[in-house]
Amino acid sequence: MPAQIGSVRQSNAMASARKPVIVRKFSRDWCVGYAGLGFARDAAELEILDLNGKVLRIAWEQVKWICYVRDLPSSSGDQTNPERILRKRFSIRPRTAGLWLRLKLTDGDELEGLAANDLTLIEGPGLLLVPPDTRSNTQRIYVPRQAIQALEILSLIGAPGRRRVPPETVEAGQTELFPGESVPSPDRPA
Repeated sequence: MPAQIGSVRQSNAMASARKPVIVRKFSRDWCVGYAGLGFARDAAELEILDLNGKVLRIAWEQVKWICYVRDLPSSSGDQTNPERILRKRFSIRPRTAGLWLRLKLTDGDELEGLAANDLTLIEGPGLLLVPPDTRSNTQRIYVPRQAIQALEILSLIGAPGRRRVPPETVEAGQTELFPGESVPSPDRPA
């Protein structure tokens, strides 16, 4: 369909190219906007597009975490906890597969989350975590490496139904229950 004169053509990719985020700084200030899907590894600053359409640049040393949220806070919302992170620790063992981590941040704050068990734990500019309360406004939390003082792996949680079956081993001295009998195959009658 050709574009009409005076109309604005919008790209469908624009909606998925930027996600709503709340950036929490170590100074306890926060800002709201839209961030790209990936962060540049070499970038000295985080760039987000604020609600007024201006690009904000924040030095990584100032960033405590970046919360990917469902809804951006309104001006009448909670100004002290816009991320609505009610729990920073799991109350029970998580059921989702991944690495259960506890982070101690440089300001002394502690945060638990589930991370993917891949090379981003060793390499990469930061960690992407699933928070303890997935029903809250915050869906994912990105913590830059500069913000992490200590990292503790609490548990490796495997995917259900994908357990490895150990090879059958017969211990020395173990006798068979029914020696000499063979199990009939389903193809031929017994």
